[in-house]
Amino acid sequence: RKADAQRNWPRWMDRPLLKNFADPEELQRDGDPSPLSPRERRAAWLSIYKNSRCRMETCFDFSRCKKNGFKVFTYPRERDQPISESYGKILTSIERSRYYTPDPEAACLFILSIDTLDRDHLSAQYVRNVDEKIRGFPLWNGGRNHLIFNLYSGTWPNYTEDLGFDIGQAILAKASFDTESFRPGFDISIPLFPRDHPQRGGERGWLYQDSIPPKKKYLLVFKGKRYLTGIGSGTRNALHHIHNGKDIISLTTCKHGKDWEKHKDTRCDKDNVDYEKFDYQELLRNSTFCIVPRGRRLGSFRFLEALQAACIPVLLSDGWELPFAEAIDWGKAAVVGSERLLLQIPSAIRCIHPERVLAFQQQTQFLWDAYFSSVDKIVHTTLEIIKDRLARHRSRSRFLWNTLPGGLLVLPDFSTHPGDFPFYYLQQGSSPSEKFTAFIRVVSQAGSLSQPILRLIQAVSGSQYCAQILVLWSCEKPPPPSGKWPQTTVPLTIIQGRRKLSDRFFPYTAIQTDAVLSLDEHTSLSTSEVDFAFVVWRSFPERIVGFPTQSHFWDPEQGRWGYTSQWTNELSIVLTTAAFYHRYYHSLFTEYLPAGLRELVDGLAACEDILMNVLVTAVTKLPPIKVTQRKQHKDTVPQQVKGTAGAADSRHFSQQQDCLNQLVDWFGYMPLVSSQLRLDPVLFKDQVSVLRKKYPRLEK
Repeated sequence: RKADAQRNWPRWMDRPLLKNFADPEELQRDGDPSPLSPRERRAAWLSIYKNSRCRMETCFDFSRCKKNGFKVFTYPRERDQPISESYGKILTSIERSRYYTPDPEAACLFILSIDTLDRDHLSAQYVRNVDEKIRGFPLWNGGRNHLIFNLYSGTWPNYTEDLGFDIGQAILAKASFDTESFRPGFDISIPLFPRDHPQRGGERGWLYQDSIPPKKKYLLVFKGKRYLTGIGSGTRNALHHIHNGKDIISLTTCKHGKDWEKHKDTRCDKDNVDYEKFDYQELLRNSTFCIVPRGRRLGSFRFLEALQAACIPVLLSDGWELPFAEAIDWGKAAVVGSERLLLQIPSAIRCIHPERVLAFQQQTQFLWDAYFSSVDKIVHTTLEIIKDRLARHRSRSRFLWNTLPGGLLVLPDFSTHPGDFPFYYLQQGSSPSEKFTAFIRVVSQAGSLSQPILRLIQAVSGSQYCAQILVLWSCEKPPPPSGKWPQTTVPLTIIQGRRKLSDRFFPYTAIQTDAVLSLDEHTSLSTSEVDFAFVVWRSFPERIVGFPTQSHFWDPEQGRWGYTSQWTNELSIVLTTAAFYHRYYHSLFTEYLPAGLRELVDGLAACEDILMNVLVTAVTKLPPIKVTQRKQHKDTVPQQVKGTAGAADSRHFSQQQDCLNQLVDWFGYMPLVSSQLRLDPVLFKDQVSVLRKKYPRLEK
């Protein structure tokens, strides 16, 4: 009867299509040796998750987060307690972020200084007596409001979920999370990342706009270890069945571990030879799909490698709770297979339409860049998911998490409606508001209104698109009385500033329109220039659109980034002394960036211009846009002159370069993107009648 059952299981519907593959009976014989029984798995799980019914409502104290918001405290590091490089990066990510607080009384969430990443007791980085240590912490409180990070749990031979200590009511952010032990809505599954994963910034994905091949050389590839015994060996031992040597390449090697020769089988020698014939990086670049099988644990480094390479992951890891699945829709970026249905994988992926394949590849690049390319992004995504749970009515939708620019850059405190952000007008079939707010910053110490600012107010108020004028008064002397200000057809409001450079990007509630026209008191613009720039901005609401420009360049002699205001064909910065942008960037500037960056801006001249451009470009991956500017305005760009003014300008310029390089260091890469685009009105400078031109005054 048993022989009949094996012969009849399973009956593949597509068996005629699978002539090159092994029979199902052969696949069945490759099962895992001595797997844990359900009772044993349950016992191992209960030994760790004694509070297995934990939910945010039952095991988390929300009251700690109401007074000071979502703040995170990291325990002081002990000198005699070494921590791994990866855990050091996690702690650094938190301590340099906007979430961090050095005051435990103000904290909503707590992070241990004890390294809990590697809980394999055979590892050199395994920390002993964790239970005893954490019970001595006065803030532990049974793990309540604590977050524990873990990459490796359990050890040979069964690699259970055992962490070696009781986590109590703590939230567990863990790699290779099993769905049986995962507590939905409470725990968080994170990706397994290597020790050399970058702290911040991270490498770009491998898919570029101009390098999308219509069809790659290989359809499906795998190159990796084959376990001869133990848990996880069944899946990898079966991968050779789908190898056809043409468009499906599956290479394994037995040559790893100390005693691999003792356990090697008849395939090992040939497998080891074939394994060396292909380069792993080349396979990643030249394949459409990459098999991501389980290893000893459910997750593997291969998952992130495939994402970065735009090689669509084909997951063969039954029971794996995918990283950040609470927020990320993996159905748009990965193929989730079953270990028992391995033979069906080739025929299944051949049925995916090419347009769908490209959509999958594009989504892998978005997810890699948004959430996985650095330790900072992995940690911040973990924290933002927890933060969303604290106020469900003000949390991000899955649409915001799974659409550019991603959940980390869409602040729910600003809005949860996609139409309020500058990124989704096209998807929503809507447009930004048809009016703008002029925001003029005044720093003159005269205490009276100069002629330039009076002319500027008149020119801006004359625009048909102007809704209101706000004046940020950042002077020691009080602003002039209302009778001294010019009469305008739109409301004019004075806001008292704090005399900080970062004040100009504070999210003032008085700004009601989507568009903000940022101006300085000495800016000279005509009504026609303002009108045309606003019309252009409405077509590019996610970018900065403006007049005076500058650019960056790499200086090989100095080994650092340079900054120039010379007139060239390229630009990467539009100065916010005369520029349109979306009001959301005020919230992003003030609430997304850590306080340390805003302090940097307040201490260096014109650094706020650079930081706003860096921020917007980092979010959109797009350069700013320059629009038509009358010739006489070119002289308003600061130029280096002789004498005392020249020395002051040189110092000012040096500060700008220092600012740029410090920002690059903080972001981990150079976000600015160069462009050679300038937009002019139709018929601009053309030899036709002025009556045919919509903006004739721009040519005067």
